[in-house]
Amino acid sequence: MIVGIGVDLVDIPRFERTIERTPQLLRRLFSEAEQQLKPHSQAARYAAKEALIKALGGSHGVHWAEIEIASEASGRPVFSLCGSTAAVVAERGITALHLSLSHDAGLATAYVIAEAVPAGESEERA
Repeated sequence: MIVGIGVDLVDIPRFERTIERTPQLLRRLFSEAEQQLKPHSQAARYAAKEALIKALGGSHGVHWAEIEIASEASGRPVFSLCGSTAAVVAERGITALHLSLSHDAGLATAYVIAEAVPAGESEERA
């Protein structure tokens, strides 16, 4: 059952200017691996983190540094959560997070769907 949906759009040139003006944001927003990526990929990951917060219904207990967007061998983006952020997701009964990223024409976007097993149903039916 879908319990949250989030979408975010980032203007890549504006994102790049912000990072140039405030380089310490990279450490606050991204994991070490994400900090090594090109700006368009960082912008998409920033959008993904914003979209996740929207899908969760707010940022209480969520910390940027505890959200990493990794890639499966196929290239599919996936969330890697730790700390209180992972606890918030678990406490809300979320059993799956679906993520789609894209960037083109100076824009980066992310779409997140959060799923949970309906009360009274086992995870095996999900």
